Amino acid sequence: MNYLNNKYDIIVVGAGHAGCEAAISCAKLGAKVLLCTLNVDNIALMPCNPAIGGPAKSTLVREIDTLGGVMGEAADATYIQMKMLNSSKGPAVRALRAQSDKRQYMDYMRNIIENNENIYLRQACITDLIVKDGRISGAVDEFGIEYSAQAVVLTTGTSLNGKIFVGLRSYEAGRLGEKAAHGLSESLIKHGITIKKLKTGTPPRVDKRTIDYSKMQIQPGDDNLHFYSFKPNRPIRKQYPCYLTRTNEETHRIIKENLDKSPMFQGLIQGVGPRYCPSIEDKVVRFSENPSHHIFIEPEGLGTYEVYIQGFSSSLPEQVQVQMLRTLPGLENAHIIKPAYAVEYDYVPAVQTTHSLMSKNIQGLFFGGQINGTSGYEEAAAQGLIAGINAFNYINNREMLELSRSSSYIGTLIDDLVTKDIQDPYRMLTSRSEYRLLLRQDNADTRLTPIGHKVGLVDDKQFKVFTDKQEAIEREMERIREVKISASDEVNSILSEYGEHMDRGMKIAELLKRPNIDYNVIQKLDETTRELNIPFDVAEQVEILVKYDGYLKRQEFQVEQAGKLDKYKIPDDIDYSKLEHISSETRDKLSKIRPKTLAQASRIGGVKPADISILMVMLERHQVARK
Repeated sequence: MNYLNNKYDIIVVGAGHAGCEAAISCAKLGAKVLLCTLNVDNIALMPCNPAIGGPAKSTLVREIDTLGGVMGEAADATYIQMKMLNSSKGPAVRALRAQSDKRQYMDYMRNIIENNENIYLRQACITDLIVKDGRISGAVDEFGIEYSAQAVVLTTGTSLNGKIFVGLRSYEAGRLGEKAAHGLSESLIKHGITIKKLKTGTPPRVDKRTIDYSKMQIQPGDDNLHFYSFKPNRPIRKQYPCYLTRTNEETHRIIKENLDKSPMFQGLIQGVGPRYCPSIEDKVVRFSENPSHHIFIEPEGLGTYEVYIQGFSSSLPEQVQVQMLRTLPGLENAHIIKPAYAVEYDYVPAVQTTHSLMSKNIQGLFFGGQINGTSGYEEAAAQGLIAGINAFNYINNREMLELSRSSSYIGTLIDDLVTKDIQDPYRMLTSRSEYRLLLRQDNADTRLTPIGHKVGLVDDKQFKVFTDKQEAIEREMERIREVKISASDEVNSILSEYGEHMDRGMKIAELLKRPNIDYNVIQKLDETTRELNIPFDVAEQVEILVKYDGYLKRQEFQVEQAGKLDKYKIPDDIDYSKLEHISSETRDKLSKIRPKTLAQASRIGGVKPADISILMVMLERHQVARK
């Protein structure tokens, strides 16, 4: 057996959310995987908030599930609260959020890993890469032990040269209580890869027995449950509430008086922090006109007293954190179990990778997660899954899986990373996708399950569940276009409850277009619909397809128009330095990113429409010259 000689097909470095998806996907496809982690007790750890999903992120989780990943399945199995956010708004912005039991989530993921005979788990710090003739051939750990492999996936999170700050004091660590990873950054630099620094942070954890919940606003879960995984028979679990409190004038006074003790405001932290998840001191300074900020109190699990103080990330000294916390209603007697801290770490700007997440410098080296400059478990898991699939494809000489912007949020995420020179931790937002009405969380299975099945991660049984659902949607669409509901006093009596009225008979599809009419109303009006008992997920899709038909067609036309630029492929040997009539800055950006198509070139920051026109002329000349 090769593993006895430290020979594997693929090495995955890091066992966070990206590393788990990468290792599991490779192993399910049949590769022998060495999964290295700094601490085997922290597999799939949630070092920040113990939750999965939320705006845009829930779409990522659903897409991971439809491609054959495991994050959605794990979230469904370990939730302690499920809530659909923005449920009263349009389908493009609805977002499922699961409050998870942190320990149960970790145990669930570790159980998957340990029960896969193709995964070899090892507690080791990888400090060097073995590269021969521009190709990866293995890695070396801190004890000098060599491991050979045809592909390596780096998913190191915040560990690379990590430094933690609490006030003006700092020490080397990737996360509180976990050592930093040294050596690997230097190895990457040695092999021609650029390294930069980013910063992130986390709030304090408080003992729930020292909280007065009566002074807070309760935030319960949903009665009608939704789930992440499209697999049938998801588990029904007891739900537990979260709570809402707010900062006040006294909180803000304490923060402002102690900014001289903040490493961020004193210039000790060089890395840029997450724009969309700032620390509480950053919020108080940047939004000084706001008299208060929402603070959510979230349980970390059923087997612990730890409570997560969401919205209260900080790097101020612990004694100041205590003062700040005790100004919040309900937290006057709060006891901190773990202080808030900031962490600065090395990352690899993803413009150095292709859409497959493989390095442009080193064949067979893949990157996934925070090492690419992202923030969030969901973003990390999505990248880990794609990096894992492509590592397997690479060693088997298969075509790389590169998802387009028009196919998925995962495609949008990766395209943004490899095309735009990201300067702060990237977080997926609905606004980042120009096709968000087409790329909803509810239709992720329609968009990506065939790809997951083709890749080999979605089995025939689950694919049958998918095809059965699609056929049911088609049958119901045909039926509602044919079946007419007659206007009558009885029908109008029911419609009047919803502010509607019918002067003539109407097809169900026509009636369903009205904003106040949904399937619950149709069931009251039509006996056949009641008898058919249409499954919720089928009814949901039919209703969206009917109500938003015009908008969907308009966005499909936009996709078609944008696709025209995608047809213009840019040869790898193009010399941008010889490109005339464009600025030197644009030439530098094109040379650095080396876009594959005109569409990708058009998305590079600073590249103007006029530059694209010049590029198009150059490509036409290039083609003529080749002929």
